[in-house]
Amino acid sequence: MANDTLQASREWWSQRWLDLLDSYRFKKRLERARTYARQGNVLSIEFKGAKVLAKVQGSEVEPYKVSLSLDPFSDEEWGYVIETMSKRAIFAAKLLAGEMPQNIEDVFTSNGMTLFPFTLSDVHSKCSCPDKVNPCKHVGAIYYQLGDRFSEDPFVLFQLRGRTKEQIISDLRQLRSANNQQTPIIPSQTTNKQTTNNQHTLKIDSFWQYNEPLESSLVVIAPSGSETVLDVLGSIPLAKEEENVVNLTSADVVMKYLDTVYKDVSQKAVLAAMNLGGN
Repeated sequence: MANDTLQASREWWSQRWLDLLDSYRFKKRLERARTYARQGNVLSIEFKGAKVLAKVQGSEVEPYKVSLSLDPFSDEEWGYVIETMSKRAIFAAKLLAGEMPQNIEDVFTSNGMTLFPFTLSDVHSKCSCPDKVNPCKHVGAIYYQLGDRFSEDPFVLFQLRGRTKEQIISDLRQLRSANNQQTPIIPSQTTNKQTTNNQHTLKIDSFWQYNEPLESSLVVIAPSGSETVLDVLGSIPLAKEEENVVNLTSADVVMKYLDTVYKDVSQKAVLAAMNLGGN
């Protein structure tokens, strides 16, 4: 039951990584690896380029040295991937929010690649321990630790394929900027009113209007949290007076009324946004 709860709490991309390890037939070895990962035997994990270097404390005094890597994509391959991502705003939006898009693998497969390894043989790992079987429990512990890191930061998975978070975000921004670059020009009474074909006049009267269709996957409609601006500002400083029969001051009555108004407006706003509120 505990394992089911833990699995449900993991992000899907992290769980997919761990499913690869769980397919390993030596279950006892996996149990020891999981114990090592949980009990603090992993002393350090760091990236050197696209390779993971780690130290795991085993039965000996000196910790074992572990290395783990995937086959990194070339600059040309990453160029194709970034270009595909830049054409879909949902990918950039979710990745910037620290979330892995559900169909992110489609970006790679459409370019003849795969983000996730298919089998354990696609993951290159070494350990300085005397165990001849790979993955040993020390390598397995790093697998589990990386699964946790993937949940916290999905860009770690991209780094195993050769691109850091900073590189991906920078490349995405440059491509999207290049594709959408338009320089608005505010007309002046002293300048010529004629504009060339590649210049766009800024129309003040329609500046706040946007008639293009929104991508539905980027729109999230949710009610506000329990805290309102009233909670932030505190009680209204009305003149003090004697409490009434229900032990409420004038400030209490006004705050209670305003709280009801805020909640009512919030509910109607959500209904209106979802086209459920009628006229």
